[in-house]
Amino acid sequence: MTGFEHFWSQGDLITRGVAVLLLAMSVSAWVVIFWKGWLLRRVSSDMARAITAFWAAPSMTQGHAQLLKFDREGVVGPLLIAALAKPRSDTLESKGQVDSQLTRRLRDALHGVVAQLQFGQVLLASIGSTAPFIGLFGTVWGIYHALLSISAAGSITIERVSGPVGEALVMTAAGLAVAIPGVLAYNIFGKRVAACEAELEGFAHDLREMLIHEGDAAGPVPAANGATSAMA
Repeated sequence: MTGFEHFWSQGDLITRGVAVLLLAMSVSAWVVIFWKGWLLRRVSSDMARAITAFWAAPSMTQGHAQLLKFDREGVVGPLLIAALAKPRSDTLESKGQVDSQLTRRLRDALHGVVAQLQFGQVLLASIGSTAPFIGLFGTVWGIYHALLSISAAGSITIERVSGPVGEALVMTAAGLAVAIPGVLAYNIFGKRVAACEAELEGFAHDLREMLIHEGDAAGPVPAANGATSAMA
């Protein structure tokens, strides 16, 4: 019988539940790590190409088409669509200054894109902060359960104590093994999301300045549903 099989057979429902929970947290963390690593790398590459292609286009219509061509994850397109959207004339939104309307739409679109990029960060932070304590709880419970079993046997020696206690301490190591990758990934992804956010803020600022100074000179631009959208 291997050490894990002996640990599993000797553990009670709580000990097994903690082990299963740590395993589920580890699998979830690594799925998010691989997925977000691929996603943020793709977003960084696409964003640079999309913004460069947009500003290199001779017209707003062609720039919009080029941007959508490279923006596979849809992180830059929402900013342009929001900037070119025209509010209904019977709403409070339409009664504000044009530059204020534009700022608000760009801000809301930027918040939505950043929230999209941050998806999964809460899970990594939660796993990184709680896994060590869950592992510690499993260790304490395992030691308590082992000592009860040894006491019931009526004979306490170092050999009888070291085995069960050592197996229980594995739970603490398991908690750390689950938490450390989650914490490191959270910090790395947070830095990369912040870099993407700064790039999007720069694009939104430049787009706002261009639209305010040029007004309707650039002409209509295809909206997300294929219709034309005039600039506000």
